[in-house]
Amino acid sequence: MANAAQRPCSICMEPMAPSEAHRGGSACAHAFCGACLTGHVRAKLESGRAGAVGCLDAACAGKLDPELCRAALPRDLFERWCAALCESMFAGARRTYCPFPDCSEMMVADGDGDTVTQSECQVCRRLFCAQCRVPWHAGVDCAAYRHRDTAREDAMLMEMAAGRKWRRCSKCQFFVEKTDGCLHITCRCGYQFCYGCGSQWATSCSGGCTN
Repeated sequence: MANAAQRPCSICMEPMAPSEAHRGGSACAHAFCGACLTGHVRAKLESGRAGAVGCLDAACAGKLDPELCRAALPRDLFERWCAALCESMFAGARRTYCPFPDCSEMMVADGDGDTVTQSECQVCRRLFCAQCRVPWHAGVDCAAYRHRDTAREDAMLMEMAAGRKWRRCSKCQFFVEKTDGCLHITCRCGYQFCYGCGSQWATSCSGGCTN
């Protein structure tokens, strides 16, 4: 009698009891085994098409309902699917993320095309700059902040180059580090120079740097 009540999953054709048959869509009556349902949703997630997962039946135009599928799916997969659905709802919207590593909450920028700068995270309630994507830089506009940040990074690079005795190509300004070999350097831009003094390579340098 129990076998008579079973019916095969229309995808893998394995027999399943009524309690093992999972209906995935509210607009159709198609039901499948948990393994097939899980595999289908996982494949859609991995392909980046989890916004609206269709019924497994190729002839059905219905969409799967996450809540109906919940019992058949592993918890982590269900949560990933829900997160992907939330992301797809904001497709085309101006999105920003909280820059604090312990939060990283996604938010939708409001306004009618105006530049968004100072913002407050909806979750951690900390202020940040939506343009620079950093904690709020009070008293400094975005252009000044970026200039100051770039200048600080340049200074750190110059200090590192001096400490490691890197030589800078006078044509493209790219730093070169020599670990062994002669002083004759051919930069990635094609310019040839002396690693000892930085001047353009000359035949007289072949015996050693004269400067």
